Amino acid sequence: MGNELDNCRVLITAGAAGIGRATAEAFLAKGARVHVCDIDQDALDSFVLDDEAQGRLTTSLLDVTDEEGVATLFEGVAKEFGGLDVLVNNAGVSGPAGDIETLDYADWQKCISVNIDSQFLFSRGAIPMMKAQKSGSIINLSSTAGMFGFPLRTPYAAAKWAVVGLTKSMAMELGPYGIRVNAIAPGSVSGPRMDRVIDATARAQGVSNDEVRSQFEKQVSMRTFVSPEDIANMIVFACSPGGNKISGQVLAVDGHTEGLSS
Repeated sequence: MGNELDNCRVLITAGAAGIGRATAEAFLAKGARVHVCDIDQDALDSFVLDDEAQGRLTTSLLDVTDEEGVATLFEGVAKEFGGLDVLVNNAGVSGPAGDIETLDYADWQKCISVNIDSQFLFSRGAIPMMKAQKSGSIINLSSTAGMFGFPLRTPYAAAKWAVVGLTKSMAMELGPYGIRVNAIAPGSVSGPRMDRVIDATARAQGVSNDEVRSQFEKQVSMRTFVSPEDIANMIVFACSPGGNKISGQVLAVDGHTEGLSS
C-alpha cells in the first residue's frame, strides 16, 4: 500500500507499549508523523526505531487524566504539527476485579477516569484543530466488554460501554465537519496487560490462571487471543483513505466474541 499516510499527523495516548506502541509503529510504517504520550518513562525511553522513523516520532510523559497537562500537550501539538489528522484514544486500565459490592470506590473512580474521562479531555483538545481544517479521524478504544455484560469486571465494562456512547454521539456532532469518529473493540489481546487481567480474575474466582485463560478462549468463536498488531492494523485502515466513509461504528477485532462470563 506504500506510504499512503505520508506526513499524516497522529497523536496516540498510552502509545509506548502494547496496542499503543503497535499502532504508533504501524502509522510510522505508512509515513506518518507520530506523537505518543505515556505515563511510563521507561517504556518511552525504550521506544527505539530506525533513524528515519525515529525522526518522525516524538514523545512526552503524561498522566492522561491531568487536565492541565493535557491542555499543555495540545499547545505543543499545535506548534509542532500545525494541526492534527488522527487522535487515537488508547489509554486505559483494566480496573478492579470482584463482586461489585466488594469494590473500593477509589478503584472504581480511577478505572472510569482513565478509560473515559481521558477520551473526553483529549477529544476536547483535538476537535478545534480538526474543525478548523474540516477533516480528521478520532479512534476511541472500547472493548468487547463494551458490547456484553462482564461479571466481576463492572467498572471496566461500564467505562467501555460509555466509550461507545461517546463515540456515536461525537460522530453525529462532528460529521458535518468532515471528522470521522469510530470505536475499536478489541477482544482478549495477548500481552502483559491481559496476563494481569487473567491473574486478577483468577484470584477473584478462586481458580487457576490457566482455567481463566481457557474461559476467555472459549468465549471466542476462533478460540484465540488477538495481537496488538491486529488492533493496530484496523486502526490504521479506519484512519486511511480506504476508510474515509467509516464513522460512528464499533469495529470489533476479537475473533468473534460469543459472550463474556465469570
